[in-house]
Amino acid sequence: MVSRIACVGGGPGGLFFATLLKQADPSVEVTVFERNRPDDTFGFGVVFSDATLAGIHAADPVLRTALTEYGRHWDDIEVRLKGERIRCGGNGMAAITRRTLLQLLHRRAEEVGVEVRFSHEIPADPARLADYDLIVAADGANSRFRDRLADELVPGVEVATAKFIWFGTSYLFDGLTFVHEHGPHGTFAVHGYPISDGVSTFIVETDEESWRRAGLDAFDTSQPPGPSDEKTRRYLEKLFAEQIDGHELLVNNSRWGNFRTRRAHRWHSGNVVLLGDAAHTAHFSVGSGTKMAMEDAIALAGSLLAHRDDLPAALEAYEAAARPSVEKIQASARPSLSWWEHFGRYHDAFGPTQFAFHFISRSIGKERIARRDPRFVERVVQDWRARHEGRAPLETPVRVGEREFAGRLLDAVHVQELPGALWLAAPDGEAELPFVYEELGRALAGTRPPDLVAVHGGTALTRQLIAEQARLVHGVPALIVENDMNDDRAETLLLSGRTDLVGRA
Repeated sequence: MVSRIACVGGGPGGLFFATLLKQADPSVEVTVFERNRPDDTFGFGVVFSDATLAGIHAADPVLRTALTEYGRHWDDIEVRLKGERIRCGGNGMAAITRRTLLQLLHRRAEEVGVEVRFSHEIPADPARLADYDLIVAADGANSRFRDRLADELVPGVEVATAKFIWFGTSYLFDGLTFVHEHGPHGTFAVHGYPISDGVSTFIVETDEESWRRAGLDAFDTSQPPGPSDEKTRRYLEKLFAEQIDGHELLVNNSRWGNFRTRRAHRWHSGNVVLLGDAAHTAHFSVGSGTKMAMEDAIALAGSLLAHRDDLPAALEAYEAAARPSVEKIQASARPSLSWWEHFGRYHDAFGPTQFAFHFISRSIGKERIARRDPRFVERVVQDWRARHEGRAPLETPVRVGEREFAGRLLDAVHVQELPGALWLAAPDGEAELPFVYEELGRALAGTRPPDLVAVHGGTALTRQLIAEQARLVHGVPALIVENDMNDDRAETLLLSGRTDLVGRA
């Protein structure tokens, strides 16, 4: 029977797990080892979607209390572009400062009898914790336990091309706000949201070329946590001065990085089990890191209680319970992360309304967005009609070469009758996209360039990226062909500017 548990890492996931298990079974000894001091906190705020909190609230009221008493709540997402501000409602979210949340979780853990040891650096060696029946490695995205057990856990990582840096600001956004500014060196964008009555989170992203042109690559990111990139702070304060009414940016270990999406083939080995970022990460644009860690805590505590006398069975049950939700979030996060790798292209190509819809629809379709905010979708459709002589998206004519199509949705018969089209098979993974782009470039540079690029196969994301490469980079009309193309999917692709035509295979 598991009677002594060591939790390495005192973040939200580790503390929540320790609390849940201890309050369910006071006879279990649970010790949390945290390398930092009680008041050390890196980062500014954490955000939660209303729709995802039911399970956490049911497990323990600590987060509900924290968000109610100390958090900020909003319903709208605002997109700022080229002097316009466009809102889409129905996106209930709440945020709180990370420090406040951790303080409340510390207090709750100690209330139920968990021992929290601060300033304790634990080597990533299970043998050093041999007195414990279970070691919960909640030691973050750079988990040393995961790396030490790599042969058994088989971790993997995907590194995004976009650069990001995390600040705070004394300017208070109304809610989740995305700000885009094209400066002298390139396009920079902000994820901003309020986390208290006096501070907002202010995350900035840009592409590597813009980052280097701005001279923001001089800070030594290899030095230990602590110092912040002051040159970047001054640069971004100036660039976004009008957007934040001249307010200052606040630093806290603020330095540039590339987001790393982490996965592991297994989450446990022997008596060591991964929890939260140690096992998995998802891009912060979907706001799910802390949520996933706390849901891991619920699943792990529940599995241990259900299999009190069989630790291997408990750890298998934990992974089986938690992994499907994590994989679903990571799947939806990938299109969102990809959007941030290409947003400079969209900034240049689209007007504010279409840009906002392109952003909002990166992971969901038109009908689902309309259920959240029908007026926003009506505005998007009216914007299309204004640009296309009053025609609805699927009924809008388009000329391709010498041929004119009466509408934008082609059936399987007409898809097969496309003389002058270049057919490209999309790959199943993004790593192969550069080879497809090279093929596209060679074809367009030939003596008889195609009138249309028709994309099929692959995944929804790779099809869309190839179509955008054709129409936004090379100026050639694109067609996306899918086996199960329905009207909602077709209209979403057209209204967002991802393609010019859609077709059923």
